[in-house]
Amino acid sequence: MPDEPAPHAPAPAPGPDVQAVQVARLYYIQGLTTDAIAGELGLSRPKVSRLLSHARRSGLVEIRIHDPEGQAGTLEAQLQARYPFLKAQVVSVPQGSPEDLWQERVAAAAASLLGSLIRPGMTVGLAWGNTVSAVSHALTPRPVPGVTFVQLNGSANAADFMSGFVTDTVLRFARSFSAGAQLFPVPTFFDDPSTKQAMWRERSVRHVLGLQTQADLLLYSIGSHTASTPSHVYAAGYLGAADLDVLAAEGAVGDIATVFYRADGSFDGLSLNARASGPDLSLVRDAPDSICVVSGLGKVAALHAALRGGLMRRLIVDEITAQAVLDADS
Repeated sequence: MPDEPAPHAPAPAPGPDVQAVQVARLYYIQGLTTDAIAGELGLSRPKVSRLLSHARRSGLVEIRIHDPEGQAGTLEAQLQARYPFLKAQVVSVPQGSPEDLWQERVAAAAASLLGSLIRPGMTVGLAWGNTVSAVSHALTPRPVPGVTFVQLNGSANAADFMSGFVTDTVLRFARSFSAGAQLFPVPTFFDDPSTKQAMWRERSVRHVLGLQTQADLLLYSIGSHTASTPSHVYAAGYLGAADLDVLAAEGAVGDIATVFYRADGSFDGLSLNARASGPDLSLVRDAPDSICVVSGLGKVAALHAALRGGLMRRLIVDEITAQAVLDADS
């Protein structure tokens, strides 16, 4: 008798991501019910529900609501019309709600956007602060190979050596994406510009500076001493009264990564910047991509100035702050 063909080994079961995409396509695109999907794919209904939850949680599915009459959508369009270089995402917040809720909502939106933008092999620059710390707490863990997070400005300060605020923030981003972290253990502000210049010649510092200039994406907020919760650099003892007097006399209205700028967005010639460890703001202005995350009426003047200077590519902002910035323009 002729030999019978050997039976084929059963095909391996698809992984959870593959199954989640199959289920999501049937549910969101073709409009099938969970019962119908279960019958078509030979799965239990609870299994279908779990796969849909996995698809949303892991970022395989993103849900966006486009409300043509919504305030947030109108504000996005107005910001982008006024600043053509900008991609704006305006986050709705309840009227009369406190500013800490605005920050929570904005941070969650920024965490979601960051998760959708990160790709294998990317270098991401982080400027620490209260808002970026809030983003780090809102991240959904997702391993992405070859990603490195690099700290954009130094954080050596007696209070923060004890609190671990900056280190914890950067490492939280790295853990969420199973990524590398490059800290920047230099003073936030040097006492003497010549000390900074000497430090910038050190090989270990040049390595960090090189990573900063190569970053594919930057994530930062805007510092302002007038915010209801003052930016970390103002609240944690980094600047003395004399420093603040100099900044006011020179017309500084805000900072990005502890580098200061004026109401027109310019930053050259501000004396404190010669002692600051953050990057020259031309690196921020010319970055391939950047996310600026802002909430709170105390940051309106600083955000308005940063927009005038083109110091961001993407903006995530709550709707009340966005409206105030547009009113300031008017």
